[in-house]
Formats: sequence, C-alpha cells, structure tokens
Amino acid sequence: MSERLRHRLELAGIAVVAALAALMMAYLLVYWLREYPVAGAAFEGLLAVGRTMDAVFGTNVFRHPFMWDSIATGVFIGIVGPLIGTFLVHREMALIGETLAHTAFAGVAVGLLLGTSTDWNAPLLLAALVVAILGAFAVQWLAERTSTYGDVPIAIMLTGSFAVGTLIISYGRGLTGVNIDSYLFGNIAFVPLEGARMMAVLSVVVVAVIALTYKQHLFITFDEQAARVARLNVTWYNTLLVVMTAIVVVGSMQVLGVILVAGMLVIPVAAATQIAHSFRETLYLSILFGELSVVGGFLFSVNQGLPAGGSIIVFAIAIYLLAVVLSGRSVTALSMH
Repeated sequence: MSERLRHRLELAGIAVVAALAALMMAYLLVYWLREYPVAGAAFEGLLAVGRTMDAVFGTNVFRHPFMWDSIATGVFIGIVGPLIGTFLVHREMALIGETLAHTAFAGVAVGLLLGTSTDWNAPLLLAALVVAILGAFAVQWLAERTSTYGDVPIAIMLTGSFAVGTLIISYGRGLTGVNIDSYLFGNIAFVPLEGARMMAVLSVVVVAVIALTYKQHLFITFDEQAARVARLNVTWYNTLLVVMTAIVVVGSMQVLGVILVAGMLVIPVAAATQIAHSFRETLYLSILFGELSVVGGFLFSVNQGLPAGGSIIVFAIAIYLLAVVLSGRSVTALSMH
C-alpha cells in the first residue's frame, strides 16, 4: 500500500470517527431538548432506529435511552483516551492514568461520605473530577520537588489514594445504597444522562486544548530538555497534560471502571506505535483503534451479556496483538511529523 493511499485511508477513518462523535453530540442535544417539538421528533426517530437495531441483532437494549448514553460516552472515550494516551506513552508516563483513576475512586468515596453525612447532593462524578484534578496537581508537584525516581511519586499516589478510598468506603459502609462495584469495574447501564453530557463537554475541552497546544506538547514529548532551553514553560504544559488525563479518566471510569480505565490510554497507542511511521500517524491510528475497541466491545458485551469494560479492553488487546503480528518489528522509530 502506498503512503499516499495509507494516509487517505487514515484521514477517512478519522472523518468517520468525527462524524460518529458529532452524531452522539446531536443525540445528547435532542435528548436534552426533547420537550420541544423538533427535538422531540428527532429523539423519537432515534429510538425508532434503536428498535430496528434490536430487531436486526436480536436484542432488547438499543431502544432504551440509557444504552445510547453509554454508547455516546464510549465514543468520546475512544477519542480522548488514545489522544491523551499518545503523549503519555511517548513520555513514559503510562502509569499516570492508573494513578489518577485510583485518585478519582477516592473522590467517589468522598462524595459518598458527604452525601450520606450532609445535605450535599452534587453528582459523584463531580467529586471524582475535583479530587482527580487535585491529585494531578499533587503528582506533578511531587515529581518536580522530590529527588526520587520519576515513577516513585506516581506509585505512592496510586496506592495512597486507593487506600484512602477504601478506608472511606469501609467507614461509611451501610450508610448508602450506591453500588461501588459499578465504579470499580464499570457498567454499561451505569452511565447517567448527566454523566454522558459531562463526558461530551470534557471531550470538547480536551480536544480543543490539545489542538491549541499540540506543537508545544510535541516539542516537550520528544525533547524536554531542548524545550526548557527554548524557554518553554515545561512545568505548565506537563501539569496541563496531567490535568487533562484526570479529566479523561473520570469520564472513562463510568464505562471502564477504575481498574480498567488505564487500558484505553495505553493499549490503542501501543498498537498504533507498532505500525505507524510518525507521531501524527500514531495519533490517528490510536484513535481509530480506540474507537474500534469501544464499538466492538459494546457489541460483544450486548450480544453475550458480559461487562462492557472488560469486553472493550479485550478487543483493544486483540487489536494490539494483531498489530504486533502484522508489523513484524519490535522497535519503531517515529518522526515528529
């Protein structure tokens, strides 16, 4: 396959992903405005499409709005997870996603405790988002000010935040009826409409920030020392990347759960690096592989009645193994283009 044809196919795939994301955005909008005649008609039309899909696949799920909330969230995860993950993997920061997922779990625990002991009625995901962002700042602060190896502060934050979360959950056990397993392992029926809307907004923010700061992040990724010499505010951009990772993790844990969320940040990128020849191509392919993993995992989980999170990650690993076999190489030299 020629390089030109390959590039066109990749761009066509990205266009399809963008169209799918736009469709999911439109769904969330008409769902929100369904009380108005035009939006209401569009919403009913979408549910009719869902009933047709149920008839074709022999299921009874696509006719329900909660499934479309989960699908929309999954589509956004398939984009922003690999998008952020591409920078993390090439900076050897793959563990940061797992760390912030555990920090977000501590945030869920804090939200549960506040909800049962006070009149606080804010969504648990909001608490998770706030705590995860604070955790991102803490990780970056420790990395900048400690003399230990770079991954030591990350490992300390990973175990420490999960320990705090388990202590809070144990302390408040019996005070709430919320099923904490949904946050640990994800749940295809767990995503509320508010969670899907939040993921949509956060995805737009993450994509916009990366688009505006792409050159700076690329420079730092390939040569951080040179970026510092060029008087680029490396600390600021590193902190920004970690905060965006926290945002992606909190949105993704709705479907993937705390335990599996780091997989979407790493596995599609690992698959892309096996066959890509440039950083930009890695970015494109990781998003395509992420979206294929989400769609394939959703369909498999619905058909077999299995957890969506595990199905998505297994599909991602299958794509990675296929990429390894087809590439025939163990080391890939990437260009910055």
